[in-house]
Amino acid sequence: MAQTAIVTGASSGFGFEMATLLDAQGYDVVLVARSAAALEQLAGTLRSARIVPLDLSQHDAPEALFREVPSTDLLINNAGFGECGPFAKANQDRARDMIEVNCVAVTALTGRYLPGMLERGAGHILNVASTAAFQPGPEMAVYYATKAYVLSFSEAIAEEVRGRGVRVTAFCPGAFSSGFAETAHAQTTRLFKGRKLPTSAAMAAAAWSAMQSGAVVAVPGVTNKIGAFLPRLSPRPVLRRAVHFIQRDVPE
Repeated sequence: MAQTAIVTGASSGFGFEMATLLDAQGYDVVLVARSAAALEQLAGTLRSARIVPLDLSQHDAPEALFREVPSTDLLINNAGFGECGPFAKANQDRARDMIEVNCVAVTALTGRYLPGMLERGAGHILNVASTAAFQPGPEMAVYYATKAYVLSFSEAIAEEVRGRGVRVTAFCPGAFSSGFAETAHAQTTRLFKGRKLPTSAAMAAAAWSAMQSGAVVAVPGVTNKIGAFLPRLSPRPVLRRAVHFIQRDVPE
């Protein structure tokens, strides 16, 4: 009997590629995202897929998913988004939605599916964090803070379940080509503009490799590994100003 994998944020980017990879690995994939049309299009290309259209910014969405799919062998908490700009000018409804998707849904889905995995003595949870998790992020304050939460939460749960057959991985990619920058209105920042970025498919392959190795924290790429390590050595004021610099628009 095939194992089941739930992938949130499956309609595009990393989630799309992760679902495709898992389908090729023989998983029965459950595709979760807001757009039913996009999920149906993806499902039509896969061997075995079920779609569950849900908006994870809605507080009851994780419970609705659990009612639809009460058990899974692999949970990919990928859904998330960012928003670029000074917090004083931020749309507060959008900021709340970001916390709901990036933190609350990750917590709720982990809380729902982890007990069943522990009962069976098998399972894996991949929570998509970011290199943003390792430092504060002026101009993307809420997004960076949510990813710091995902990293800390994932590491803590991984330690709690160590030796019990269940693994938890925090996947921490840097910038890559996924549609994230457009959604976050960050295309013109130094972080994205003019850079040749890794593909979503490459990041999905890196995440799969990290899961196979049993990594608790996985940072793909040498440059990203250096970027994740340097905040431990940098004075906090220097770190804040450096991140602020790269998050600003490139001058015309």
